[in-house]
Amino acid sequence: MPAILAPALRASLIKLSAGDALRAGLEKALSSLAGFAAAMKVKYRDIELAMDYEPKRGLSDSGDLETDLADLLNNTGLAALENKTAVVLFIDELQYVKEEQLAALISALHRTSQNQLPVAMVAAGLPQLLGQMGRAKSYAERLFEFVHVDSLDDDSAREALCVPAQKEGSKFDGRAVKEILEQTKGYPYFLQEWGKHSWDIAARSPIKVDDAKKATIAALAALDNSFFRVRFDRLTPAEKKYMRAMAELGPGPHRSGDIAHLLSKKVSTVAPMRNTLISKGMIFSPAHGDTAFTVPLFDGFMKRIMPRLEKGNRS
Repeated sequence: MPAILAPALRASLIKLSAGDALRAGLEKALSSLAGFAAAMKVKYRDIELAMDYEPKRGLSDSGDLETDLADLLNNTGLAALENKTAVVLFIDELQYVKEEQLAALISALHRTSQNQLPVAMVAAGLPQLLGQMGRAKSYAERLFEFVHVDSLDDDSAREALCVPAQKEGSKFDGRAVKEILEQTKGYPYFLQEWGKHSWDIAARSPIKVDDAKKATIAALAALDNSFFRVRFDRLTPAEKKYMRAMAELGPGPHRSGDIAHLLSKKVSTVAPMRNTLISKGMIFSPAHGDTAFTVPLFDGFMKRIMPRLEKGNRS
């Protein structure tokens, strides 16, 4: 995370400095960033940042991530306030940030909030992120607003599918729309895939249900070779068996005990593997003891790529 944040903050501070004489707050922020980069490079070794300003002793250079990041964001906020603007961090896949680093980020944003500085964060992550942030800092649930983003409802999914076609002078007939919504479960990316393949397959408007059914075959093949396959290839053989057992039970969510039973294993034996799959973003726990795939239709993919479920010895 420090290696990703530092260049982005540098770019923001450089934008603030463009065209005007360097103000005291901005100069301090740039020196703070230089100190942060130098200190973190020793610790994380993957920070490469060309700085135009020399670090000043005592500015974000202690080597402690939580302390230094808080000082850096605070000084960045003061520079933004001085320039009558704001700095917003946009971070995707936040669930992959290690807990120590996540705690430092939360603490830094807490400091800027307490000081009423114009620094904010908009982040996205898988459902386990809420629990991760709560473990990293107990006050995280009070500091941030968490918005649950899920598959589209039928009306929104229908609009996402049909409006782009209408703008191009075409349309889907009702049965085709029903087929696509049933297949995609309202998942936005899948709507794009089915819409694309339906459009390519259909000879004329309106796009009919037969076109949509052919699109299902083409879309699943495309997803199997890219979207699903990329995730599958990150798994160890044992993890693949766990995911295949989940698929045997259907879309989910499933009780952890039921998955372990299919594998002929004790729950305690497979618990570490379950935790690893959660950390990899493959599954999540919607409720205590429950396990679900993070993306729809993955159960079908697992059955296609591993037609048979191999069970182990009871242990």
